[in-house]
Amino acid sequence: MSENPETNTEDALLKVTGLVKHFPINKGLLRRQAGAVKAVDGIDFEVRRGETLGIVGESGCGKSTMGRLITRLLEPTDGRIEFEGKDITHLGVAGMRPLRRDVQMIFQDPYGSLNPRHTVGTIVGAPFRLQKVTPEGGLKAEVQRLLSLVGLNPEHFNRYPHEFSGGQRQRIGIARALALKPKLVVADEPVSALDVSIQAQVVNLLDDLQEELGLTYVIIAHDLSVIRHVSDRIAVMYLGKIVELADRKSLYEAPMHPYTTALMSAVPVPDPRRRGAKSGRILLKGDVPSPISPPAGCRFHTRCWKATEMCTKVDPPLVALKTGHQVACHHPENAPDQAPGDPALPGATEAVATATE
Repeated sequence: MSENPETNTEDALLKVTGLVKHFPINKGLLRRQAGAVKAVDGIDFEVRRGETLGIVGESGCGKSTMGRLITRLLEPTDGRIEFEGKDITHLGVAGMRPLRRDVQMIFQDPYGSLNPRHTVGTIVGAPFRLQKVTPEGGLKAEVQRLLSLVGLNPEHFNRYPHEFSGGQRQRIGIARALALKPKLVVADEPVSALDVSIQAQVVNLLDDLQEELGLTYVIIAHDLSVIRHVSDRIAVMYLGKIVELADRKSLYEAPMHPYTTALMSAVPVPDPRRRGAKSGRILLKGDVPSPISPPAGCRFHTRCWKATEMCTKVDPPLVALKTGHQVACHHPENAPDQAPGDPALPGATEAVATATE
């Protein structure tokens, strides 16, 4: 985690504006489009040089799709992606090749992201061959240095992925991502497939590598404790949109969006003295709506205990209600109501329950 979250906004390494990704649904013999899955539906954010931006949200909210869009592994439907001031939104394979050195991705599954037929040396050395880069001292020496950097035995150069544990495989993936000294690393759920005992080791490794190599991270996760540990700023996603964006301290101490408040309340507190007491956990009723036909207005209004008539009609914009703290909500928590006096929706207060342990 970088030591300077208050970096100048003009020092943005990556800038995303109005990013949209819709996956078409085709039906019938003629494969006509019958609709679309609105995975990412208009998001704006910046990633500052040297910081860690955490992206958090429930499964299916569009986090991983967003990660693949900003690394240009997916073609956006609409919007604009700028890297170091250069528009990379629609660059082709040839145009993206030089940029692959600067933007790398660590994948969620350490089992599926490594070719089982290739040795570790071949896997970690692949970026050098693809970019036609000859490292000083030779390829083998550089790959062994990278393996040592991520905490693996450099002598295991000729072993295959199946000979390593899950945590070690993820370290191989990290070594491959760092081979060409990238400026931006997007980590998609880097520890969710690992044992809890290994997760902290990999998270601490990412932290140490950022400090040592001056990396900028976008870390995608659904585990709030992991995000809290590694991030300078955090964006909360719900159904394809960013609903809150703030620095770590502001978000955890005074969340503004009701959805963020509900997420925070679900984090377990390991305190035996609280056994049997009310946990204060907010249980949201109902399921996340389908991204094929998201609700009109605010997408969270179907599960929100503060929903009013306005929430069903007007999609709240992401605005700064406090310096560095943006939220998309008509009736935020810990902030002045943006639509006082608007009639509450029937049954809105029943959309939530407080759980006991």
